[in-house]
Parts: sequence; C-alpha cells; structure tokens
Amino acid sequence: MTTAPARVATGARVDDAGVLVRTPVEGPLVVSLDGRYVWAFTAARDGRAHRGGVLVPWPEVLRPFLSGWSRVRVAGADGRQVLLDEEVRLGDGDGRVAVVDAQGLPLAVDKVGHLGRAFSATDAGVRDEILAGTQRALTDLSEACGLTAYLSYGALLGAVRDGAMIAHDSDTDVCYLSHETSPADLILESYRVERALRDLGWNLLRMSGGDLKLLLPLSDGRVCHIDVFVAFRVAGTFYQLGNRSGRLPESAILPLSTVELHGFELPAPARPEEMLAFVYGPSWRVPDPSFQYADPVAGVRRLDGWLRGFRTDMGRWTAFHHGEARGVPRRRSSFARWVHRQLPAGDTVADVGAGTGRDALWFGTRGRPVLAYDFSRAARSRLARRARRRKLPVEARLLVLNELRSVLVTGAELARAEPHLYARHVLGSLDDAARANLWLLSRMALRRGGLLFLEFSATTGRSLPEPEPAGLVRRLAPDVVRREVEAAGGLVELEELGPGEDLFDRPDPAVCRMRVAWPGPRDHRSTPERTTS
Repeated sequence: MTTAPARVATGARVDDAGVLVRTPVEGPLVVSLDGRYVWAFTAARDGRAHRGGVLVPWPEVLRPFLSGWSRVRVAGADGRQVLLDEEVRLGDGDGRVAVVDAQGLPLAVDKVGHLGRAFSATDAGVRDEILAGTQRALTDLSEACGLTAYLSYGALLGAVRDGAMIAHDSDTDVCYLSHETSPADLILESYRVERALRDLGWNLLRMSGGDLKLLLPLSDGRVCHIDVFVAFRVAGTFYQLGNRSGRLPESAILPLSTVELHGFELPAPARPEEMLAFVYGPSWRVPDPSFQYADPVAGVRRLDGWLRGFRTDMGRWTAFHHGEARGVPRRRSSFARWVHRQLPAGDTVADVGAGTGRDALWFGTRGRPVLAYDFSRAARSRLARRARRRKLPVEARLLVLNELRSVLVTGAELARAEPHLYARHVLGSLDDAARANLWLLSRMALRRGGLLFLEFSATTGRSLPEPEPAGLVRRLAPDVVRREVEAAGGLVELEELGPGEDLFDRPDPAVCRMRVAWPGPRDHRSTPERTTS
C-alpha cells in the first residue's frame, strides 16, 4: 500500500489492514471515501491496540471493494474533528474505489454489519417511495390483519430526534403488538399475518417465527426491506424482535400516537421517547452512526429458542457470500464426481448446504434433478439466477438446520421426492443441535431408500490447520460423526480418510468421506468399508 503525495495526517492512518487511530477519541468516527459515507466505528470498542494507536480492521463486507485510489476522510460524527483527509491507495488497483452495487448505486455498512444503500445516498423521490411503502405496510397490518402496528427502530428515531430519516440508515422497521404469550401461538399468528400480506400482493421473506421482511421494489432498481417484527409480553417482560427485552409498560405503547416523517403520518407508540430509550438506551438523543445493540443475553437466548432457532453465524455467512465466496471455484468439486459415479443415472440429488451452487449446477448438467438447500438468501438467489440462465433442473430452497420446524417441513418434502442427500463441507459449520437435525432430516428423507454422502475436514490425532473459511468451519472426528449417525439409526456403508480439498479446493491434509444409508427394520447391510490413505 502506498499513499499519494498529500498532507501528512496526524490523527489517523489508513492502509489495507484498516484505520489506525493515533489520537484518543471517545465517540464514533465516520469513514468517507471520495465524499461518500461508507462506515462508522468506535475505536475503543471495535479496534485493538497496535503500534502507534488503535487499529480498527476494515469490515469484511467492504474488503472486496477496496482496491484503487480514494480520498479518505476519517472524522467525528459531527464533522468538526477531522483525523484524516487525504488521497490513499488501497490494494493494487489503479482506478477509483467504488463501493457500489450491481446497478452502480452507493453502498454503506449498516449497524448490523451488512452493506446497504444509506438514506444519505437516496434521492427524495425514492425516499418517499420507501415511506409510502412503509405507510402501506402499517395500514395493511392494522386493517387487513387486525393488529396494533407501529413504526419503530431507526425510522422512529429519525422522526422523533431529527424530523427526518437517519442519514446512515438503509431500511425501515415496523412492529406489531401481539397479545399471545406462548411461542406456538405467536408463530401461528405470524404465519396468519404472512398469508394475509401475500394475499395483498406483498413479496416477502420469512426470517423467523416472528419476523417477516417485506420486499419493496423501488424506481431506482433496488429493493428496499421493510422488517415486520412481533412484540409481546411474557411474565412481565416485554420482548420485541430483533433482540430487545426488558421492562416497558404497555402504556408506553397504547393507545398509539402518530409521528410525521417527511410529510408522511405514521402510527407510533403512545410515548415514543420511552420506546426509544428502551431500544437505544438513555443516550438515544445523541447521534451515533457507529451504534451497536447491547442486548440482554438471557433475552436473546429466549427469543432464539422461542422464535428463531440459533442463527449465530447467519450474518457471517451472508458476508462470506458477498465477499470471500468469489474465491470458490465454479467447476464441480472432486467430491461431486465421486458421488455421481455411485448413483444411477437420473436419480435426484438434494444438495444440503449448497453454498455457491457449483456442485448443484454440475449435477444438473448431468441430467439430475437437483434440490439445492441453503440458509443464506444471497447464496440461494445467486444459485437460482445461474440455474435459470443455464436452464438447468435445479431448485434453490430455504433450509435452516438449527430450526426444527424448517427441518421437519423439508424432511416431509424430501420424503416425497425420494432423493439422495449430498453435504460437502457442511458438517463442520454445524453445532451439535444442527447436526442432530441433519440426521433427523436424513432419516425422514431416506426412509424409502437413497443415500447420504458426506465430506468434511477431519481430525486425525495430530495438530492440523483449521479449514477455511476461518471461524465458520471446523474439523470433526470421524468416529464422533459415525457414532451420531448410528445413534440416529443410520449405517456408514463406506468411509474414506485421507488428503483432500477444502471449500476453496485448496489442499487439506485430512478429509473424510462417508456414504450413509438408513436401512429399514428388515434391511441387513454388510460390514462398513473403511479406507485410510
């Protein structure tokens, strides 16, 4: 990394590693590239001690864009304290750095670490489309669904504090107050709401048992998200998805009031200031573009168990598919060819954890119907586009292995389709509960025959490097996997252990392959075959 001749910065330095903050700063810092906001952070929270100051690494979602020249400005949220403002070269590119989407629209990192188009880069006409869509969503929730619905989170904060949308925000959020108190009834209500909204013409995604995402197409070519969260009360504690929980009296919400936002009148909690303090803390009136939620751990665990399943790595996999996944080869893996040779022509394959879809698409080119499952929307969308473009018999579907309801629905689908199951480098990304759900899924899907094919990075009793992507995939002991399979009624027919490839097809010193069947009560199989190389 080299820097262009410009004035010497004293408060910060920027290079490929991130932002080195040399001057102690307590509040948030804003990073702009060529005059456009892209990211905000708090050095003490997000950085680590480094020679000469505190180093705050670039967010992974930004790294793919950081190649070329840019005028980098690092300043306080109010713009008065400027730590750096100079021309910098990042990576080995020679053009200008452009953090934009496929349509050339500017992107920025939001408060949960995702890339989106901030309202500061949205013209007034499109902003009004978003607010009109939000107003329509609230009306539909109230009139068609019979719910008490109100504006919340960033849009409510902007309306009350600033009288305008928050510049670094990128979507809108609404909530509805449920009077149900059991998880099952809350989920049933949410599915009723989903059906009603679909009947009204909404295109939407289900994010959990109490969280829907409405997809609002805009005239500038992008799609804005309107999140619909459930709020409810259990044993005196108020819960509101995302992850909020604690004490908030019902009188702070009911009866609803209204707020005005850029000329649009929207329903709001009775005392919006009290709701904002509940959501953002007592300092909600002070702008903080680097704000991150600090949610009660016990409340998060309850919401995970009641409504979501445990999705700890979903955000990191989303970031992976927006960045590192570009390094995954498009050509089929050697494991796909190994499996293909063992199956009758034309048999259906269900690719569990299809990821980039490289193997699912290859199976399709070999005349196999393919059901490709993944929990990453980015992965599924990209795979579906590629399959349509190539006119291949590949369907991309949602599966969340940490959610029992998702597993049971998918298991019932697969039991009718009678496929073989294929899971390459999926086991190492699952926790114990998700692996147990995979065995349950396999037992349901393969009850009339069919085979499960597994490939995973293995332990061997000696020190080995962790597989890539780091932190998302780990090694597993083959004997542990075998015992889990057998405890779930499966039989490992074939097991091979030796050198192989990781998710990126780079050499991996220990990779295990298994062929597993779920024999019926009268089905007797021979002794499993095991080889080590």
